[in-house]
Parts: sequence; C-alpha cells; structure tokens
Amino acid sequence: MAFTNAVIDLSHYNSQIDLRNAQQAGVAAVIHKATQGIAFADPTYRANLAQAQALGLLWGAYHFGTGDDAERQADFFLQTVKPAAGAVLVLDFESNNPGSTMSLAQAKAFVALIYAATGIWPGLYGGAYLREQLGSQPDPVLRNCWLWLAQYGPAATVPPGWPSWTLWQYTDGHIVPDPSPIAGVTPCDRSYYSGPVDALRSKWASGSLA
Repeated sequence: MAFTNAVIDLSHYNSQIDLRNAQQAGVAAVIHKATQGIAFADPTYRANLAQAQALGLLWGAYHFGTGDDAERQADFFLQTVKPAAGAVLVLDFESNNPGSTMSLAQAKAFVALIYAATGIWPGLYGGAYLREQLGSQPDPVLRNCWLWLAQYGPAATVPPGWPSWTLWQYTDGHIVPDPSPIAGVTPCDRSYYSGPVDALRSKWASGSLA
C-alpha cells in the first residue's frame, strides 16, 4: 500500500501551533478536536481553524465520545462545528479515563445521527478499545464509516469490518518518537493517508475519505 504522511491532529493539549511550518514540511490536512461529551468545546479550535484556513490547509473536526446521551453529543458537536462543505467529521471512540466511556451502541447512534444530519458518514477513530468492543464481529453500522486507526508502532492491525485503514495514526510524538519532527508543531499526533496526497485532497473535498 502506498501512503502519504500528510495529516496531523490537534487539540487544546497542543500549544503555540505553527501550521505554516507544518505545511512546509508536507502536512496537507489538520483534524482538530472540537468537542467532548455534551459540554466541552475545545478553546483552541477556532484560532487553529483560522490559521489553517489562511494557509489553505484541509480541515476536519472530531468529537471525543463519552458515556453521555449520544443524541445530545451529536447535536452539540454539529452546533459547535457548523460543518461547511469540504470539512471532514470524525468520532473519536476510545476509552475515557477517569470519565465515562462511550459504548458501542452509543457510537452507532452517534454516527447514524451525523449521517442523518449531513448525508455523509463520519470517520471513526479507534484502536484497542474499538477492537475490544467489536470482538471478532464487524458492526453493520460502524463499517459505513471510514477507519482512522490508532496504533503506535511499525505495523497496523485493522479491526473486523474494514478491508484496510484510511488514516493510520502511527505516533503521538511521545510513545513512538516522530521520525520527522516539525518545529512549532510536534510532538503531536501524526497519521498516514492510504494513498497519494492528490487523492487525499480530492476525497476531502467531498467531506468523506471513504
């Protein structure tokens, strides 16, 4: 599989971000945390969005799922992001300690609600917790989402339901050192895209990487 190291994801945990340096280093897209649960909106989202737009970078937003009501979470995410054409949306489905964790049923409800509101299935970010919840069986709802796999290390293991990953978050810059650190940006989460950068841009414009 040919892939491109062109995507980073950010949140309020990343400070003093210089996206111009990221762009010069080959980063084409940013996926930023927008919301968590039913009440937390990332305070750095708007400023980093403005910086990315000024540079012409591709932009996406993700919601960190919790054990709160799935419909309220989906509504909060959409009202906060107000997605425009060409914005990619993602559900971050992982264990949440010490807070409440989103269940598989809540994740299915969340992505279905996003699809009902936008006409586009969001991406699904997951790793060990996703594999644990699925077991050996693919889920007929979640498999509609393109997969953003979180697995640090040299190899990727795809959960049941997907033939391959679309994005692979291979490092957070800490557990696995970034082989190509970017001044003013890293350490941060970085992901490969399963294709050339031109294909990434083309897919992104549709609002989905499927």
